[in-house]
Amino acid sequence: MTPLKRILLRQIALTGPLTLADYMALCLSHPEHGIYASADPLGAGGHFTTAPEITQMFGELVGLALGQAWLDQGAPDRIVLAELGPGRGTLMQDALRALARVPGFADAAALHLVETSPALRREQARRLPGAQWHDHLAGLPEAPLFLVANEFFDALPIRQFQRDGDAWRERVVGASGERLTLGLTAAAALAELEHRLNDTEDGQIVETCPALPAIATEIGRRVAAHGGAALVVDYGDWRSRGDTFQALRHHAPADPFAEPGTADLTAHVDFEALARAAAPAAHTALTPQGVFLERLGIAQRTGQLAERLAGDALESHLAAHRRLTLPSEMGHLFKVIGLFPDGAAPPPGLET
Repeated sequence: MTPLKRILLRQIALTGPLTLADYMALCLSHPEHGIYASADPLGAGGHFTTAPEITQMFGELVGLALGQAWLDQGAPDRIVLAELGPGRGTLMQDALRALARVPGFADAAALHLVETSPALRREQARRLPGAQWHDHLAGLPEAPLFLVANEFFDALPIRQFQRDGDAWRERVVGASGERLTLGLTAAAALAELEHRLNDTEDGQIVETCPALPAIATEIGRRVAAHGGAALVVDYGDWRSRGDTFQALRHHAPADPFAEPGTADLTAHVDFEALARAAAPAAHTALTPQGVFLERLGIAQRTGQLAERLAGDALESHLAAHRRLTLPSEMGHLFKVIGLFPDGAAPPPGLET
């Protein structure tokens, strides 16, 4: 039994079942036993691999998209370049290398990273000297904001509600002996889910993310008030439907309740909720990652880099392109949405 499981069982015995959001938050962020507390969850030795870790092209193209958005908005001379949940700093390192070719951008941009993991902050500091760190988005300076959030929102804790007639029953984490189990609360009407009675049936599950609206609202407020652009890349769809809660342990699916604190927990992003909360900033259409990257020129960049490679290195490089763009790989599962000031041009690679 993991140390965190003992803690959870004691807490459930004292105070009753936990919401799924509270369970996720403890598994991910418990100060001693959470997955992000002390270890690096990324890469071959971790639990999952993100697009920037697969190939440098991802970060380069995202960086150039933000650079072009900066140019399209008149190249303001003082901006915040920010990333939410920067992982090891790989994406931003690649983005900055590409942005160095955009005249004036480096002088205008101050780099800010929103990260709570001490282990990941140490790795980011190694790759991104001169960055400033924040625990929360609200700590960023008030200035035009050019932001990227890649696989950030999927790690925010969610709640799940199962429809029961015209009411909803919340799925909660309880205990049966030494096992953690899922149960249901009594049915109750929920004003925030009343609109979902129109597109769901009895027994279907709807997920909500309590932290998402405030974060999206803050991004949208800053972009609308000061200018800038935000690129959100994540897996999910326009509207939440069904059970998407999942666990990964050492790159393989795992039981999310078997060994809490040893697996990464995520859920699909509700992009409709994100776009709605970000108003009055405008938003682009939700676009598959593969389409977004192809519009930005990943095929051409793949060819450029391939000229220097041969053998296994070449095959690995070409496989990375396929993995990021093919619908059968990450190309369709992952989506991109852009936020930008009303009346400005949308970020490159995206359409309204």
